[in-house]
Amino acid sequence: MANPTVLVTDTPWEGTEVEESVLDPVGAKLVRAESGAEDELVALVRDADAILTCFARVTPAVVAAGRRLRVIGRYGVGTDNIAVDEATRRGILVTNVPEYCTDEVVEHALGLLLSLARGIHRYDRAVRDGDWSLEPGVPIRRVRGRTLGVVGFGTIGRQMAARARALGLEVIVHGRDPEAVTTAGFEPAALLELARRADFVSLHVPLTVETRGMVDADFLAALGPDSYLINCARGGVIDHDALAQALAAGTVRGAAMDVFEPERLRADHPLLASDRLLATPHVAYYSAESMRELARAAAENVGAVLAGRRPASTVNAELLSDPRWAGLSP
Repeated sequence: MANPTVLVTDTPWEGTEVEESVLDPVGAKLVRAESGAEDELVALVRDADAILTCFARVTPAVVAAGRRLRVIGRYGVGTDNIAVDEATRRGILVTNVPEYCTDEVVEHALGLLLSLARGIHRYDRAVRDGDWSLEPGVPIRRVRGRTLGVVGFGTIGRQMAARARALGLEVIVHGRDPEAVTTAGFEPAALLELARRADFVSLHVPLTVETRGMVDADFLAALGPDSYLINCARGGVIDHDALAQALAAGTVRGAAMDVFEPERLRADHPLLASDRLLATPHVAYYSAESMRELARAAAENVGAVLAGRRPASTVNAELLSDPRWAGLSP
């Protein structure tokens, strides 16, 4: 049997030395796409046994073209860029890396929160324009004693809640399992209740049918004119038009977003015109350390399947009971 081929659709880093070192023991050859466009991936995947993908869209057409495809490994947590249903229908495992950038995302979200609270980004812009006055950032209120609403209580949401408490914030949480929130020592809250009570809201949920557009006009109206919204999760969780309208009307004091839908958001979108928005270009996941960890973990998932072992994390885990995969060793 020929050595397996792994198609790398795209990465946020230059080389694939880490992946090569992980996959070398299974004799895998890496083929790297140039553009990550669908037609290119359809052509390249015909001879691939596995895919490693970050942001490129692994569409149903790409999955269907993979005649030898056994596993699709995601560099990251979310799999909304992968046609998971099509892969499952064809018996192809989909893996991800659910825990690799917790510190980075929490640090980024807290950095955005503090910048919003202290007006740091406003003062930076003002000084560059020659304005050295107090005015651009006021009113400013002390962070300690204010309330943070954390939406989502997975690994990142839990860490966000814990670190925010260390800053002196009161923390309330909206999660799928209120009992888990209580057990962790935090107060659970319904979504709109959280919006009404919070001075800051930080989103930490995956993009699903249930969470798409969960931050809508009703949520934003509940937030109120002195509150701030922070999103380091997925762009589609927020109704962008509703947020733009709320910022323009001053019904929400400010927002900080690291993720948008689509990315890139068009240059003339009203959100980008708002001086109440603090924007970063989907970088919350990034550090030199997290990228090495991510490359290794994603490659280890793919390598495990190619070697006949169970990967550390399987998105469509129901396939593991299928006869095709029942023989995978732990």
